[in-house]
Amino acid sequence: TTLAQHKKRNDAHFTFCRPLRLSFRSFIMGRFLRRIRKRFEESQKEKFEEEKPAVARKDIRMISGCEDAQTSADVSNVNSFRLPDPHGRAGGACTSTLLKILYKDEHIPDDDYSFTEVLRLMRGILSDKGFTQIPQLTSLNPIDVSTKFDLVPDSATGTRRAVMIGINYVGHDPGELRGCHNDVMNMKKYIMDVHGFEEDNIVILMDDGENTEPSHDNILEAYKKIISESESGDAVFLHYSGHGTKLRDDDWGEEEDGFDEALVPLDFHDNGMIRDDDLYKILIEDLPEGVHLVSLMDCCHSGTILDLPYIFKGDGEQEKMELDEGIDLDAFLGRIGGKISGLFG
Repeated sequence: TTLAQHKKRNDAHFTFCRPLRLSFRSFIMGRFLRRIRKRFEESQKEKFEEEKPAVARKDIRMISGCEDAQTSADVSNVNSFRLPDPHGRAGGACTSTLLKILYKDEHIPDDDYSFTEVLRLMRGILSDKGFTQIPQLTSLNPIDVSTKFDLVPDSATGTRRAVMIGINYVGHDPGELRGCHNDVMNMKKYIMDVHGFEEDNIVILMDDGENTEPSHDNILEAYKKIISESESGDAVFLHYSGHGTKLRDDDWGEEEDGFDEALVPLDFHDNGMIRDDDLYKILIEDLPEGVHLVSLMDCCHSGTILDLPYIFKGDGEQEKMELDEGIDLDAFLGRIGGKISGLFG
């Protein structure tokens, strides 16, 4: 072997190995940075939990059909989800999917599902149907998502109340929906059959000419009333199926993207939207201690519409709840009169 041939082989070996070395170094560095990030997040969460005020320790959870940046979808035929169909053939993708898991053919599953399993099953069904939206769970407190999924915990032994809103925007062009009344009727049957809600404690707002009209003022009044009537030990379920939107954040600056999420009432042209800040004041700040509240939001841009600090996405990447990076925690704490010194700068 000549010296030139030997040098050529060494050069080829170096050329081949160098990318491997760089790739290995990148892998090690990436793993190191992930560990550092994980430790920081755990420290951040511990500090947040230690010092957050009492108003931020209430039992409030929200299931939403998509992330803030995503739009929800109508299902053209709920028969493909094998649901009861009292008001026509259309239904919302989030509501229909959840009921397919929890109430298929009006039967309760033989096995209990965890929060993780429910959200990932929802994502799988939505994906199979061609929807890209990612369902998620948000909460005021960290939830062990490996525990049993339930809309009403065993500890809620008092009265069970619900406000259910379905807006099809009948006569609006463009913007008319088809599935929102159906969502409400299907979900109402589920909570009555499975969770023991009584008809007298369920308030329905729909633009069907029969129920209370889901106007701006009527929606806010229904929310205020259910909160004022609730006592420790009670359970509150809120279901909204309709349009959602985003508006420029106009006050606290707690939104990292600079936008508030908002519900779209039937009379939005005349009386405007219902911002997440309005919902926070009524549903969270004013909620009595000891009341369990769950909200199901089947609308566009609904991911953080209650501005809850903890989040778990059903995309298969998260194993547990984390603090939501999309919420400015300094602004969040400022809103509720708290402050965590030395954590967020």
